[in-house]
Amino acid sequence: MHWADVIAEEVAGTCERPLIATGISPTGIIHVGSLREAITGESVRSAVESKGKDVRLIYLIDSFDPLRKCYDFLPKEYEKYTGMPIYKIPCPCGKHDNYAHHFVQPFLDAVASLNVKCDIIWTHELYEQGKFAEAIDLTFKKREQIINILHEVSGKEAKEDYAPYNPLCEECGRFTDPDFDSYSFPTVEYHCKCGHHGTADVRKGDGKLTWRLEWPAKWFIFGTSAEPFGKDHAAAGGSYDTGKRIAKEIFGTEPPLPIPYEFVQLRGVGQMHKSLGCSVTGLDAINMTPPEVLNYLFLRVNPNKSIEYDPGMGTLDMADEYDRMERAFFSKEFTEAEENNVRAYEIAQHNRVPSKIPLQVSCRHLANIVQMAGTFEGALEILNRTDDMSSASEEDLERLRRRSECVRYWLNGFAPDQIKFSVFPTIPADAVLSMTDKAFFQELVRRMNDCNWDSETISEIISDTGKTSPIGTKAGYKVIYSVLIGKQAGPRLGPFLASMDKHFVINRFIQASS
Repeated sequence: MHWADVIAEEVAGTCERPLIATGISPTGIIHVGSLREAITGESVRSAVESKGKDVRLIYLIDSFDPLRKCYDFLPKEYEKYTGMPIYKIPCPCGKHDNYAHHFVQPFLDAVASLNVKCDIIWTHELYEQGKFAEAIDLTFKKREQIINILHEVSGKEAKEDYAPYNPLCEECGRFTDPDFDSYSFPTVEYHCKCGHHGTADVRKGDGKLTWRLEWPAKWFIFGTSAEPFGKDHAAAGGSYDTGKRIAKEIFGTEPPLPIPYEFVQLRGVGQMHKSLGCSVTGLDAINMTPPEVLNYLFLRVNPNKSIEYDPGMGTLDMADEYDRMERAFFSKEFTEAEENNVRAYEIAQHNRVPSKIPLQVSCRHLANIVQMAGTFEGALEILNRTDDMSSASEEDLERLRRRSECVRYWLNGFAPDQIKFSVFPTIPADAVLSMTDKAFFQELVRRMNDCNWDSETISEIISDTGKTSPIGTKAGYKVIYSVLIGKQAGPRLGPFLASMDKHFVINRFIQASS
């Protein structure tokens, strides 16, 4: 049984209307590894839904978190905003509502394109709406008990001045400590380091709980049934362990079913943690990988195992594997070892699989085609030369369009140089052709003029001509690439030439033979 189905069975048994929570703190560039949490949450949601449950997935944006430092990717003037809530900090590009919106919106666009069905909730709005008021009140009344829990679970020193709630100074805009003795619901006084003395109302956005209290407070507010989170929070004595005790003993609620996951490893870079920046963002990943393939990438692996994300050739390899599992699903022909991957394919469609197998054009094939065509219409024209497109539905064409866009994005930023090429409008100026080369092209023209224009026939002609020519087959391939794309190697030659217009190829060979 697939891991999402195992978790879904347990979640479905908790109540009639389960709630799954995920979230993120958008303090900087959000990398591809953060997609694992959203996709894991959505996979469980759809699996629970398939069991007839009215299930909800929420995505909490921790917009009330402070900017902890001026990161390298920020202008130096952002130093003055450190310590302030990120929703109150100006947008770095001036196009978004605030700092938090600037960094989270591209990620939300990526999540939406994956068809993740979640409700977006901004944490600072929950504070402003008074949703945390009851939880904050309990933390003041049971502060000593909280200190003991944190000490017992984490093993860290019990600090008598520990503040579970930090007021927001109305003068400098930074979080500070409360005067505990002044607390009387709903207000507490504070003396900020900036010198300001003020009063915070816990029913408003005048302050926030610290992380180890805020997380279980969210479970208390929403009645969370299950939540995926990074393995760092699941460590012994970590925030989930303290959260369990606080949920039960302070807030009187049950903690959610934990779904801890391993981090994503970016090939050639290393571990990607949610709170760290990375060279491959979530939006990059979705722009260069078809959404159903990206879903599959995360779903094929149990959450407790790490994933190596390869933005290079691994992108094409994963698309190929997805296509194989799609064929296996519809043919019902797969091994026992492939069973979970076939189920992962099904869940990648949010458990809504098409009634028949879609038209399959591999991303590997499209990587050649989109470099030969400037537009999607041009790509379709090329495909019509080599593939039967007559039965393609609107859904097929839309999927093909999306795949073409993904491949083009990948080629423009992440594909290895050896994959890239362009067909020259005429023989490259630096191409040097010997008399033997020209004789080889003359023979190709003679044999290709009246041949069927398909990859198998073309490959046979090139191979046979090379064998009977002084140039040889291997050198023959190189010289053909040189007059077409200015390189010594390129795409598989038979399919490559078959996808081009026959007259264009023969005219180029005539030009090379003279």
